Amino acid sequence: MSTAISLALAWAINAAALWVANALFSGVRIHGWWAYIIGAAVLGIANAVIKPIVSLITLPLIILTLGLFLLVINVAMIALAEWAAPHFSIDGFWTYVGTVVIIWLVNWFGHSVADELERSRRRPSLA
Repeated sequence: MSTAISLALAWAINAAALWVANALFSGVRIHGWWAYIIGAAVLGIANAVIKPIVSLITLPLIILTLGLFLLVINVAMIALAEWAAPHFSIDGFWTYVGTVVIIWLVNWFGHSVADELERSRRRPSLA
């Protein structure tokens, strides 16, 4: 799969994850396609660029809390997306935590399906 297709797929999966979080939690309010597009883009960029740097800087804290501090970092990444995207708001800490879990689940499922489709496409048919 080309890099452009991989990036577009990751962007679409993030947008779908935000949509699911918006549908499940009353404290998540996302209105309009631009909010989804910008929120998904910021979330993707933040997770690809900012999160590894912050994780490296806070590695002792992550180790001390047995990885629980990664949840705080993920909440911060979603807060950044919320701040950057118009018409996107999340109310309450536990709604942030639930949104992190939903985004993780949707991303895991979406990428698993995409990987399986890619593997089946590469497999030679016996017919």
